[in-house]
Amino acid sequence: MSNIAQETVLDVHHWTDRLFSFTATRDTAFRFKSGQFTMIGLEVAGKPLLRAYSLASATHEDRLEFFSIKVPDGPLTSRLQALKAGDPILVGRRPTGTLLLDNLKPGKRLYLLSTGTGLAPFVSIIKDPETYERFERVILVHGCREVAELAYGEAVVADVRDHEFLGDYAGAQLLHYPTVTREPFRNRGRITDLMASGQMVADLGLPAIDAAHDRVMLCGSPQMIADVRTFLEAHAFEEGAGHRPNHFVVEKAFAERG
Repeated sequence: MSNIAQETVLDVHHWTDRLFSFTATRDTAFRFKSGQFTMIGLEVAGKPLLRAYSLASATHEDRLEFFSIKVPDGPLTSRLQALKAGDPILVGRRPTGTLLLDNLKPGKRLYLLSTGTGLAPFVSIIKDPETYERFERVILVHGCREVAELAYGEAVVADVRDHEFLGDYAGAQLLHYPTVTREPFRNRGRITDLMASGQMVADLGLPAIDAAHDRVMLCGSPQMIADVRTFLEAHAFEEGAGHRPNHFVVEKAFAERG
């Protein structure tokens, strides 16, 4: 287990009966980039039980943060949701991932499109001053089924806007667009439909999405990713990856597996 460190849970917040977040201590030697994920888990029957989780903490913060779904019968999340302050947690020492600013070509606007716990890597990205240096506008889009599931994202955005150092950047450049599919809300509908109809950019007061100026990151349900990828490619967007920056990037390792 030389590539796995043991950290200590600091606090746990249950947002709904399906979603929770928690923070843990951070080894001073642990380094990661905004948007990356790592393996986390617990020791079960003497062996590490691990899953990929995006790091929702800022690279400069002294603690690690994670945002998780609760799967009642999930091998890992059924145990993670019972965490309390002081409990041990296993954290992989080798973060990775494709949702990196360096994997995108320069542009004017950065769209961060997420569903459910796919929001997590974008929490890290909107806490990074470099994000605001590279883009004039940063648009955080979070799609959920019910209004209550938006609470974590709303709390994070409020904290970033009130932050002593990031507040000025976020206040001027960060746009937040939460949307739900199953309840009445000011923004209603699937992300893909809101993009295709032009409703989302109209609500935000932005021009139509254009590969010449817009860059996109995707993290969330496989269906959302597939649908948005089809939309983007139909509008001349090309996918980027390590050492090959382009118009959009996708995170393929998603944590809603239990």
